[in-house]
Amino acid sequence: MREAPMVPQATPDSYYGRPILKQPTWKTPDVPLYLFLGGLAGASSVLAEGAALTGRPELERVARVAAGAGAGLGTVALIHDLHRPERFLNMLRVFKPTSPLSVGSWVLAPFGTLSGASAASAVTGWLPRAGRVAGAGAAALGPALATYTGALLANTAVPAWHEAHRELPYVFAGSGATAAGGLACMLVPPAQAGPARRMLAAGALMELAAAERVTHRLGLVSEPYQQGRPGRLMRTARVLTALGGSAALVAGRRSRTVSVVAGAACVAASVMTRFGVFEAGLASARDPRYVVEPQRARLRARHEEAAATMAR
Repeated sequence: MREAPMVPQATPDSYYGRPILKQPTWKTPDVPLYLFLGGLAGASSVLAEGAALTGRPELERVARVAAGAGAGLGTVALIHDLHRPERFLNMLRVFKPTSPLSVGSWVLAPFGTLSGASAASAVTGWLPRAGRVAGAGAAALGPALATYTGALLANTAVPAWHEAHRELPYVFAGSGATAAGGLACMLVPPAQAGPARRMLAAGALMELAAAERVTHRLGLVSEPYQQGRPGRLMRTARVLTALGGSAALVAGRRSRTVSVVAGAACVAASVMTRFGVFEAGLASARDPRYVVEPQRARLRARHEEAAATMAR
């Protein structure tokens, strides 16, 4: 007969109930909006270059303006979170390939310049060749801008972000593509929005698949993505992404109204995804369980592997 335990099972706790990890000092909504705008801008620059290559001037103009405006507004949100503009400039003093923050800063600075110049040329019609070259340069940097923020979050000690290091770049890439395609579907006639619909659909599939892995692969650490406000945001985002992506692909070509509504749903879903991921990370940093239990699981796995090796 198994003996009854003499003391209750230990639960993860911390010194005087204080969190084990120091929560990130990043502000809401500055940082979640920066995450969203960076993804929108990066994907829009790629969409704009595709539109230029296939002869869709209206789609090209809208996407170039979206890339330039997204980069500009995202930089404003980042500087506001940093409190002083010189802090952003200080990040450009040294290039560290091992630091996602350093790499991201060096991607954002030239991308903002190139996308802004390309957007200005598209709106005014001035210097079209220079604007075209600037747009191509922005498109080359766009994928890195859309995904580096996922690597940046995963490079922290925050459990819900760190444990999802394999999926977050794909979540952010898909979310950025969904937002860029959705915004273009809202503003461009359906006859020219074919590439936007395809980008939206591909982004939606990538985002849904990666987000599904986040909510199931991480075990205990997936709870912040499923519970409370972050859970509601993530669930709503998945529903809007699935419905908006399906509607845009199936009926968006025939109906301008469907195209606008589906695009708006996808843009809103992208915003919710960024806020959901951000708030899930903050929630996991507050609860000692998400720090202690994964460490214990890794220690058990190492001991079991060592015992199995010795048994051989």
